[in-house]
Amino acid sequence: MSGEPESTNVASTTSSPRRRWLMRGVLLLVVIGAIGGVIWYLAIGRWHEGTDDAYVSGNIVQITSQVTGTVTLIGADDGDLVHKGDLLVRLDRADADVALERAKADLASTVRRVRGLYTNASGAASEVALSRVALDRAKKDYERRRDLAKSGAISSEELAHAQDTLLSAENALATAAQRFSTSKVLVDDTVVASHPDVLAAAARLRASYLDDVRTDILAPVTGYVAKRSVQLGQRSQPGNALMAVVPLREVWVDANFKETQLLHMRIGQPVSVKADVYGGEVDYEAVIQSLGVGTGSAFSLLPAQNATGNWIKIVQRIPVRVRFIKPEQLDAHPLRIGVSTVVEVNLHDQTGAWLPAQSPAVPILSTDIYQRQLADAQALIDGIVHANTPVGSAASGTN
Repeated sequence: MSGEPESTNVASTTSSPRRRWLMRGVLLLVVIGAIGGVIWYLAIGRWHEGTDDAYVSGNIVQITSQVTGTVTLIGADDGDLVHKGDLLVRLDRADADVALERAKADLASTVRRVRGLYTNASGAASEVALSRVALDRAKKDYERRRDLAKSGAISSEELAHAQDTLLSAENALATAAQRFSTSKVLVDDTVVASHPDVLAAAARLRASYLDDVRTDILAPVTGYVAKRSVQLGQRSQPGNALMAVVPLREVWVDANFKETQLLHMRIGQPVSVKADVYGGEVDYEAVIQSLGVGTGSAFSLLPAQNATGNWIKIVQRIPVRVRFIKPEQLDAHPLRIGVSTVVEVNLHDQTGAWLPAQSPAVPILSTDIYQRQLADAQALIDGIVHANTPVGSAASGTN
């Protein structure tokens, strides 16, 4: 019995050094981990800011009617890919066709009437020339008879008749000159194509032509159709939203960072974007395009009124726009408007600016389909004017 306490003391003595070494090992691991964490923060962590309050945004191009009409065709549905210039909706164009033909006839009639003004001016100029010749003849005849009357070769009655003829020729010249001046004012310094009456008729034709071609509603940009609300047979009015086209290749991310995270952020810093829709497996390359000029609450419908009563400080968030720099990544892994993302900004490069120093050099989004319509209208006007003006005439402005 006396050996048992002795064996217990030996076991206790043996386990104590082992426990101490275990505790020392755990403490050493904690210290190493703390040192590693500090090193990571100083070398990497403090140069990165991230947030998961980030969502994909993009341009939602509204497709609206510019003229009144009944929908007769719908060319695309939600989710369909359309290219710039593709037909989206067609309206009944019967009334527009009639108005266009009327405007064509009006322009042709105006051109011919204006040609008559040039003819009248030319005729008035000829009358002035003839009246001037008649006046010169009457003046010479009067002077000759006046000399004869002094010698008694002719009677005073015959001299009076010559004087009346001279006065009549002077009045005729004045009347012809006034008619010529009136006719000349109507066509002075113009040709048929630049005459005010022709320009007014051309403007009416241009408006009718645009009303006619705008019965075909075209896609202004390349993208995917969304929010289609138009239905066949619907009576569309100008300004009615029919559908939208979203160019998914030009989307961006609006990342809402806390105001305490913006100290070292600058325009142009590289950004890593991961989308929840792909489970974070796709890493999109992007850069900071702009830093918001206000918090979300400042631009809300009912902004906070912090000076009206009790106030609790809340850390605000400021939207930061992130632009993708590799469109091929969006082609391979397309994003949708509104999907959630995780954004991480690399803060090492702080040479960029807080705010842009210059205005945009190019439009952020543009289309030329409407300019093409106007160019086609001008070609039609030029053709009608040319067809109703003889080549080589003074009115045509050609030789």
